[in-house]
Amino acid sequence: MDVVMGYLDTFVFDSVYSKAALLTSTEVLPRDNIVRQSLSLFVFIYGYIVAFYYVTAGVSYRFIYDKKLELHPKFLPRQRFLEMELAARALPQITLMTVPWILGELRGYSMVYKDWNQYGYPYLLVSAVMFILFTDFFIYWVHRLEHHPMVYAKCHKMHHKWIVSTPYASHAFHPLDGYLQSIPYHMAVFIFPMHEYVYLALFAFVNVWSVMIHDGEYISNNPVINGAAHHTVHHLYFNYNYGQFTTLFDRVFNTFRQPTQEIYDRSRRNSKLVHDAQSSSIDTALPTLESKKLI
Repeated sequence: MDVVMGYLDTFVFDSVYSKAALLTSTEVLPRDNIVRQSLSLFVFIYGYIVAFYYVTAGVSYRFIYDKKLELHPKFLPRQRFLEMELAARALPQITLMTVPWILGELRGYSMVYKDWNQYGYPYLLVSAVMFILFTDFFIYWVHRLEHHPMVYAKCHKMHHKWIVSTPYASHAFHPLDGYLQSIPYHMAVFIFPMHEYVYLALFAFVNVWSVMIHDGEYISNNPVINGAAHHTVHHLYFNYNYGQFTTLFDRVFNTFRQPTQEIYDRSRRNSKLVHDAQSSSIDTALPTLESKKLI
């Protein structure tokens, strides 16, 4: 992250802090001042995630999302705007909780490195795969634990308000829910080395992926990839498909549920017959599903 902050300091923050010092008759905070770094990180991370969320989800909704899904009986009135409102409330709090992780990285406590040759070029790919598997495993367990009755109603249930989601649901959750599921992304670089540009690329990728698995366009029918169809099953039936990127850990821990074939067929998945059957199944099972002890 220091490469990003270097550019921001040069083109934005140096000027901002100089003017602030002039207005307050104080000394300019140096770049390595922890207060300055914390404030700058909050501004950057919050600005980045808000812009990335609204642009990515907006593009997905405009050009990819199957809007016939909004005719589903479980699609709420004004849902798209409710999702955006919830995200707008959650993102500042998530950013605040995230700053210490990035601050630790910025101050040299992580295993992020700069030299492309330090571990060799093959390791760049290896580290990316390690990142996906590491985060997928821990997000699986964070997500599954959030479905425990002692946690679900207080934290994760807010996200399951969107039984039939839009891309804007990707970041529409309780602040603690969003933060807990983000911890593995930040923790990874304190566990094993990653090149700074690989990490930045993956940081962007995970945000795009979060939008994609809520986009209602079920392109991937791959048995390994946890695509939008698999995540839709999670929103419809709750206690299945907790994984983020793959189906691996759902299969290992017996929580995998294969999407039915009609979900991949636009004409069939949007039929009244399928919608009514899904709604009936949800209404029947929901009280049990929400109280079922999973761990």
